[in-house]
Amino acid sequence: MSEACQRLRDAEACVEAVIQRVGQQITLGLPLGLGKPIRFVNALYERARQDPELQLHIVTALSLRPPGGRSSLERRFLTPFVQRLYGDIPELAYARDVARGALPDNVRVSEFFFKAGSYLNNDTQQRHYICSNYTHAVRDLLAQGVNVVAQMVAPGEAHGAQGQVSLSCNPDLSLDLIPLLREREARGQPVAVVGEHNAQLPFLGRHAAVPETTFDVILDQPSTDYPLFSAPQMAISPEDHLIGFYASCLLRDGGTLQVGIGSLGAALVHSTILRHRRNEPWQAVFNHLEVDRHFPVVAEIGGCGPFEAGLYGCSEMMVDGFLYLMEAGVLTREVFDDADLQTLINDGQVGLRPTLEALDALRQAGRIDSPLRARDVHWLVDCGFFRPETRFRGGRLQVGERSLAADLDDADSRRQLADWVLGERLAGGTVMHGGFYVGPERFYQALRDLPEEQRQRICMTSVNFINQLYDHRFGDQRLKVAQRQHGRFINSAMMYTLSGAAVSDGLEDGRVVSGVGGQYNFVAMAHELPGARSILTLRATRTSRGQTLSNIVFNYGHCTIPRHLRDIVITEYGIADLRGQPDEQVYLRLIRIADARFQEALLRQAQAAGKVSRAFRLPESWRRNTPEALRAALAAGGAEDLFPAFPFGRDFTDDELVLGKALKGLQASTATWRGKLRTLWLAARARDDGRYRRLLARMGLASARTPREALDRRLVIHGLRQLDIQPDTDNSEA
Repeated sequence: MSEACQRLRDAEACVEAVIQRVGQQITLGLPLGLGKPIRFVNALYERARQDPELQLHIVTALSLRPPGGRSSLERRFLTPFVQRLYGDIPELAYARDVARGALPDNVRVSEFFFKAGSYLNNDTQQRHYICSNYTHAVRDLLAQGVNVVAQMVAPGEAHGAQGQVSLSCNPDLSLDLIPLLREREARGQPVAVVGEHNAQLPFLGRHAAVPETTFDVILDQPSTDYPLFSAPQMAISPEDHLIGFYASCLLRDGGTLQVGIGSLGAALVHSTILRHRRNEPWQAVFNHLEVDRHFPVVAEIGGCGPFEAGLYGCSEMMVDGFLYLMEAGVLTREVFDDADLQTLINDGQVGLRPTLEALDALRQAGRIDSPLRARDVHWLVDCGFFRPETRFRGGRLQVGERSLAADLDDADSRRQLADWVLGERLAGGTVMHGGFYVGPERFYQALRDLPEEQRQRICMTSVNFINQLYDHRFGDQRLKVAQRQHGRFINSAMMYTLSGAAVSDGLEDGRVVSGVGGQYNFVAMAHELPGARSILTLRATRTSRGQTLSNIVFNYGHCTIPRHLRDIVITEYGIADLRGQPDEQVYLRLIRIADARFQEALLRQAQAAGKVSRAFRLPESWRRNTPEALRAALAAGGAEDLFPAFPFGRDFTDDELVLGKALKGLQASTATWRGKLRTLWLAARARDDGRYRRLLARMGLASARTPREALDRRLVIHGLRQLDIQPDTDNSEA
């Protein structure tokens, strides 16, 4: 740890200070996602662009950029949206140039996790990709020779934390990486640790709050603080909603939840809140689907009722859904940093309200003695068993003017303990352990507005504490096992093979779609934790070049999670419980949740391989796995708004939603050459009858000045007509 920290007001001055410390060979480690210090990084990158003698290697993950458009129509649609959401956020210059293939020769960027699909056709980034489990990222950063770490931090002054900053959105790697860098520094290697203040970043305490002196240099330039990069809410499809519904059936009250980003995670959160707050319509869908009859694993490990004991969140990514679960009264199960205490709570011997019986249980477990010792009293005060003003003096307990024997066997002392010493509620409980976060602006504002009591129940921490069971300085394996009871680790996959292997991060030609991240860690941990399950979710089908394809496949030339770690798989058509099953059952249970259009072909492949008896025939009930059946299931709850596309708000306007559907339809209809020719022919015949004036104006196509604009205008009109929308009620000029 640095003895002193330079506070500088200028990003270029920070760059100069770093070069003075480490020289012209810089390997820069940056946080995953949100926590990149854009002002400092842009200044360092510009210095490298101007000075070819400076060799800069950036090692990071998930470099966030506003969405762009591949076609002129997409750009017209996205430009106003991007300006509205990201117009005040400085662009990450190196990420822009990576996308353009314009990095200078003296700069290299390596990432261990991509935004899904962003670099599929970027050969440079495919070559520089580092395949690493999230829990190995610190090790692999050091292997790359990282000598500078830089991170955006929240200043503590406004939060009563003078001399501290919060790692807030990204303690995930920094809490473990920085101490290891300091060890290298002690052995003579020059290093630099840089912080960049941004008051827009929510201040979160607990493990995430560190001394300013953790950093060598801090950029403190409040006049240039910028809004946080937001991930807009995306629509939840009917398929996603049904996947989320099935997943919500597998949650055990009093259990532990991990969930990832995206519409599948949002769908799970929505259905979980429905189960808790609107249980009757939730049960109607459950009964319509006959979940208990078709998928008995739900009765074994899941539940159907509201969450009385509540859930505890333990997830590498704290998605915004965890806050919605807190608001709904679902994320309420508190865990504590003491294995003995947590075990007694799990067993029901200790509750959140201190009692004499709880003290007896602690004593029987060997956690405290009687008579109480000084260390016992300090611990009992810290945990809230005793009132904060309780002191231990001369072998006795003192509360104000009262003094009593510290003897749990003495009847008079026990009476006085109950009357004057016991606290009102246990303190220090955590309902959410998270490693990093990124989400919509509403989420960031909610974090900034959290009351202090709620803020203290969230602990942003090391990903190595969260993602595996090994001992860590924040908690050993025994504590983790005690906290993570009935763990449900829910992640998404792209494809799943009949043998039980998951394809989540890459293609069989070797190209990387995203990255392994923490998926392997959670799957492996689910197999080790008593009562835990790994749940992989995926849509049963996808559309590629106008063709519908099955995401459950016989085999595939890439694997993220090997078949020997198969557990539970969910599609919109149900739940496949694969753990401990022989291969024939694994194959059949996966075919059972495949789209009906592909079941026969999958069955023939399985039978040809000798994995399924040739006498087996598809049951009639399996053949009902159709899109029509999905719509009927979602309508079974009776309420039209039970499964909305945007249950947690949206960033798109009404007009943008309509235009987005139209453009999506155009994209689907032009996926093949024949489709393109037909669409162009129909669009050429499209005429403006004044119905879409406002929507055309939103696309910048109120009039056409060039042949390209004329074609785009007619394509939009054609796309809108396919939606069969009603004419504008307001025919005034936009």
